[in-house]
Amino acid sequence: MKLKLLLLAMVVAHTVLAQPLAKFKVKIENDRIDAPVSLSLDGINYNTDKGSLVLYEITKDGENAINCQIETGHSATLWFILKGDLKKGSEREFVLKLEDKSNAASTVVSLKKDSKDLSLLMNEKPVLNYRFATTYPPDGIDPLYKRSGFIHPLWSPGGKVLTRIQAPDHYHHYGIWGPWTKTHIDDRAVDFWNLKSGEGTVKFAGFISEAEGAVFSGFKALQQHIDFGAKGEDQIAMNEILDIRAWNLGDGMWMIDYTTSLSSPLKNGIMLDAYRYGGGIGWRATESWHKDNCTVLTSDGKTRVDADGSYAKWCRIEGASEVQEGRSGILFLSHPSNRMHPEPMRVWPLDANGNRGDMYFEFVPIRHDDWKLEPKQNYTLKYRMIVFDGDLDAETAEKYWNSFSCNPQVVFE
Repeated sequence: MKLKLLLLAMVVAHTVLAQPLAKFKVKIENDRIDAPVSLSLDGINYNTDKGSLVLYEITKDGENAINCQIETGHSATLWFILKGDLKKGSEREFVLKLEDKSNAASTVVSLKKDSKDLSLLMNEKPVLNYRFATTYPPDGIDPLYKRSGFIHPLWSPGGKVLTRIQAPDHYHHYGIWGPWTKTHIDDRAVDFWNLKSGEGTVKFAGFISEAEGAVFSGFKALQQHIDFGAKGEDQIAMNEILDIRAWNLGDGMWMIDYTTSLSSPLKNGIMLDAYRYGGGIGWRATESWHKDNCTVLTSDGKTRVDADGSYAKWCRIEGASEVQEGRSGILFLSHPSNRMHPEPMRVWPLDANGNRGDMYFEFVPIRHDDWKLEPKQNYTLKYRMIVFDGDLDAETAEKYWNSFSCNPQVVFE
């Protein structure tokens, strides 16, 4: 009798924990690929010690558990990824349950930190390093070129290093970073990029958060844009929260979000002057690429010849690589919420750097118009990088942009 009661109690407990919390459908409104999906958990009683959230996709073969991850904040959000090609007009059905188990991811993006770098790795393969330690220029070069707070190296999935820092032609170039150049504080010009001018710099000021999970891993860092020309002590002209997130697509493709949020503590704010440089994300490419072995393609069909100064939703840059596929590259995506989207670009012309044609790319939201950052207001720019080996055609690039541009429609039953 006692055994029967114990078994009954176990069945009842499992039934309670296996009860669905929500059922919903995801409707695909345009062709997509590898689409992160977010689901608000407001109104769902998920925050309990009685079990873990487990997400199942409902298919003709039954319920299949898939990776999901909670992001907390002002409101809690559940994230998961619809992997592969997603056709316009299709829909997928899901059920979210509270169970006494959780799903272990078969692939993991991990974070590792040493005295200089915070590194992201996919199944122990390096994805990127974020350098938070101050990096000095080579011996004999003006120490004003030192700085911290940038991404280098960024590797392709096959191991090709795609970034470069402190190139002899531009010691102030630092891999992937936010190069704000011409600015004004009241009536005084301040340059935070051309470091040798001695007007300003950017410094890593601390990690705000770090996250590791089955769907994404990443970090938020505070970076301070320092004005050297203020009366008295140096002053912070802009606070930047850099949010880097690597999505778990497996080890054949990297999908990395680069979100930068700016605010100014200054009494009158700061003016970001219109200029061909200055923006949310800049990239100095590997020194092995030049005009004869790398290409550019934008969402408007522009190439290396005519992309500079034009507007685009996305820009794909690829070149010769030592990986098995022979080519590697980055697809840069600009989010529709960004200022000046489709966004102006700086793409170095074919004769850059003494006619060698080295590669530099930047989305430049102030290319054609000034941008005033009012005091104590937040301004956000969102970008995504698809890092690949081999080929990535325009049709696939458009699908990735569709996945980035907006969340698929989620309909609760």
